[in-house]
Amino acid sequence: MSSSQHEGQSWREDIAPYERPHTNYSVWQIINTLGPFFLLWYLAYWSLSISYWLTLAAAVVAGGFLVRIFIIFHDCCHKSFFKNRMANEMVGTITGILTCCPYYQWRHTHTVHHVTSGNLSKRGTGDIWTLTVAEYLSASWLKRLVYRLYRNPLFMFGLGPIYIFLIDYRFNRKRAGMKERINTYITNISIAGLAGLLCWTIGWQQFLLVQGPIFLVSGIAGIWLFYVQHQFEEAYYETDENWDYVKAALQGSSFYKLPRVLHWITGNIGFHHIHHLSPRVPNYYLERAHHSNHRLQDVQTITLRTSLRSLRFRIWDEDSKKYVGFRDIKGLSAKAKKYSAEAH
Repeated sequence: MSSSQHEGQSWREDIAPYERPHTNYSVWQIINTLGPFFLLWYLAYWSLSISYWLTLAAAVVAGGFLVRIFIIFHDCCHKSFFKNRMANEMVGTITGILTCCPYYQWRHTHTVHHVTSGNLSKRGTGDIWTLTVAEYLSASWLKRLVYRLYRNPLFMFGLGPIYIFLIDYRFNRKRAGMKERINTYITNISIAGLAGLLCWTIGWQQFLLVQGPIFLVSGIAGIWLFYVQHQFEEAYYETDENWDYVKAALQGSSFYKLPRVLHWITGNIGFHHIHHLSPRVPNYYLERAHHSNHRLQDVQTITLRTSLRSLRFRIWDEDSKKYVGFRDIKGLSAKAKKYSAEAH
């Protein structure tokens, strides 16, 4: 075993005690998450007759709790929320309906993300579309345009949640098994039925006025969290022959240091390096695992302020092993000539 493999194995042993879910903690998290969410949803509806500003205030907080519901769904997909497989599937399917995510479909793509994160040779499933400098410079003008639009914050965080959660997840992926397909159908029917019931009960306008901002707040926050935890300047990308799981987890996933209340509402997903090192650690143990060994704290740390810099990192430069922005492309004209010459 190489020294890096030994070190990686040592880190895994450090967090092994935190890989066993605690049923009481999980049940309590369901109660302190779904309870406030439904209460805030009703408060947002009730306040429509008083002031829509009050409705929006309640909706923003409810959106935060919907993110927390998604983390429960996320842990169920990793089979880390309960010890029992059936319990994970049941709770995962229910929370998937609330968050518009089919359980089996999302579990598959997210599992692929974990075993390919940072692997330049295996991009494209469950991750953010990333081109290298060489790929971007050799791409057609149309592909460059589409990539620029995709990477534009207005598209990614504005239209992105609508497309991903309301459209993309409604369709089964190619080669999906029967069980996965049925689960997607059940999720779609349940979402439509729940929305239809609420529209019939309180009116479609009132439903949209309440659910609309809740959905947008949670969707934008969810995509932002996923984006920022892998899109930082000195992230980790290697070709398949050089790719290493432990390095991808600890160098390619950030520690998003947030205020304690935001760590709570986001289910500690900011400790993303721990989660990628071992997806079997329940969200309520991630912080403890992080503090269990100083080596697990020696990772890329970003804050609310510094995380905003990630918006300008769009393309991966294999030479410098850093993310660069579109403006930096002008400084890479020599590379452009090189790849153009090679193409001809």
